[in-house]
Amino acid sequence: MATGKVAEKKTEQENNSPFVTDLDMYYFGGGTHYDIYKKLGSHPAEKDGQSGYYFAVWAPNAQEVRLIGSFNGWDENALFMTRREPLGVYDCFVPGLTGGELYKYLIVDKQGEYHYKADPFANYCELRPGTASVTTDISKLSWSDQAWMKKREKTDLKKAPIAIYECHIGSWMRHPFRDDEGFYTYREFADRITEYLLDMHYTHIELIGIAEHPFDGSWGYQVTGYYAPTSRYGTPEDFSYMVNKLHKNNIGVILDWVPAHFPKDAHGLANFDGSALFEYADPRKGEHPDWGTKIFDYGKYEVKNFLIANAIYWLKEFHIDGLRVDAVASMLYLDYGKQDGQWIPNKYGENKNLEAIEFFKHLNSYIKGVFPGAMMIAEESTAWPKVTDIPENDGLGFTFKWNMGWMHDFCDYMKLDPIFRRDNHYKMTFAMSYNYSERYILVLSHDEVVHLKCSMLNKMPGFYIDKFANLRVGYTYMMGHAGKKLLFMGQEFAQDSEWSEERELDWSLLGGEDGLHQGMQAYVRELLAIYNKYPAMYELDNEPDGFMWINADDTYKSIYSFVRRAANKKNSLLFVMNFTPIVRDEYRVGVPEKKRYKLLLDSNEERFGGKGMAREKTVYTAEAIPWDGQPYSIAYPLSEYGAAVFVF
Repeated sequence: MATGKVAEKKTEQENNSPFVTDLDMYYFGGGTHYDIYKKLGSHPAEKDGQSGYYFAVWAPNAQEVRLIGSFNGWDENALFMTRREPLGVYDCFVPGLTGGELYKYLIVDKQGEYHYKADPFANYCELRPGTASVTTDISKLSWSDQAWMKKREKTDLKKAPIAIYECHIGSWMRHPFRDDEGFYTYREFADRITEYLLDMHYTHIELIGIAEHPFDGSWGYQVTGYYAPTSRYGTPEDFSYMVNKLHKNNIGVILDWVPAHFPKDAHGLANFDGSALFEYADPRKGEHPDWGTKIFDYGKYEVKNFLIANAIYWLKEFHIDGLRVDAVASMLYLDYGKQDGQWIPNKYGENKNLEAIEFFKHLNSYIKGVFPGAMMIAEESTAWPKVTDIPENDGLGFTFKWNMGWMHDFCDYMKLDPIFRRDNHYKMTFAMSYNYSERYILVLSHDEVVHLKCSMLNKMPGFYIDKFANLRVGYTYMMGHAGKKLLFMGQEFAQDSEWSEERELDWSLLGGEDGLHQGMQAYVRELLAIYNKYPAMYELDNEPDGFMWINADDTYKSIYSFVRRAANKKNSLLFVMNFTPIVRDEYRVGVPEKKRYKLLLDSNEERFGGKGMAREKTVYTAEAIPWDGQPYSIAYPLSEYGAAVFVF
């Protein structure tokens, strides 16, 4: 920030036919200009027979705005922008300008101070540590994913298989022996990740850290360029190539989206025009004391429009299949992360942010109506009601909600020494008691393998080989439980170390002589293949008919058993899981029908890294021996830390 004399004589360009019209400002001022990103920002245009670029920025509290960039030598007095009322939009046209030019807005506030700001609507940004915006044209992106998009429109997400691979591009895999940081480009990543996801049977990938951000260590959760795919991995064209490639291979793409807060970086949205423009003015509403970030002002129509149009932008312009909305709870609660005196109650004296609630209802209603088959996912960590219910029923309108309660209970249970699991048996059954209140995704995300929380493998108790056995039975429980699925990268092959954005995953583990990591990867691959093959695993996640406990109360033995069913009642699946190191040579489990029960998966097989276990048969005929409240039963040799899946 600097102070300079405001120019007395402005070299404003005549523009009798502004690109931002009165109608544009009317809708933007009302919060319903869903294509506002096509009017604000920088775009190729033509005026008076000349080609160039048009620029527009919303800065109502500015005294004046100047356009500076590589094309005018960053001359602060070369180009003054024209103010358009009634919203205070500044615009200009630069003839002869092409793509690839760096630029910023020099905003002079009412006190005469200078603010050098990146374009909030820029579609491309300078590679960090540079902070300038870059002119580019995304209107001619090439797509050949029509078959995927058409299929998506007809997909009933509630009844579809959804197995998500959460991934951070920069630390998934890197080029060896490169002079730069070794990042894969979007195009290189697309080719490698598509092959990997198809081999592993994932249905979707969720990418974190895509919107432009200045600091690698924020993982992309402190955004400065909401409309720009990060330049770390290439251009917008490269990004669209990646999405297109995944779609042509029937893999959906979900992005992490951060409308909850933004950083205070000088070139970003904070104090944009010398005032609290994008954030609440009162710091008791406008700042997160723990995070050191600003909170969007959801009461301003233009700010809501900025965010809603941004969600639309990713779905419309880049064919994104869904957004996982970060930190929803921090938006819903005015006192989130705050002490007494650090927050302001709403007009009813409550801690609910009424403006954020309205924002979500507006956003999700529009997305659902205009983009059928696209999903909106809430990372909401409290018991806020009706997150996935429709706004007409006073719900927030999300498609799914991350089941954070299940995740915490699961991790707490799995970390226990087996002798103490019997006293915490309820932790693994509790989630089914509220399963039908929302549409859930079961998640083991990046947040669970950072900040000294240990990798998933090293959360497990016992000797090294026991850790793998524990994780296999834990993953079986997760895949069998009602709800869609998400695993963070590296968990599928039992990454040893915690995740760090500074290095690639420990792929070398897959060459280990003990074969344990290869076995884990093979086991997850098999679980996902079963998940996709059998509708019983996903079709009735939110219907009581889709899940039935066989024995939820075998506390002493720490064994759980349940059945999953499809709508047509065919190819039902029986899950039996032993969470102790004790072998049960003839474990009897109740079954609901007098049928043949074929062993589909045994977690203790040697090919998965298990010890192997002798058994005389793989098909078990139900006996008329009542057990577990069922009229029939089968007896099966259940290994230590063993999981068995039967189809009937």
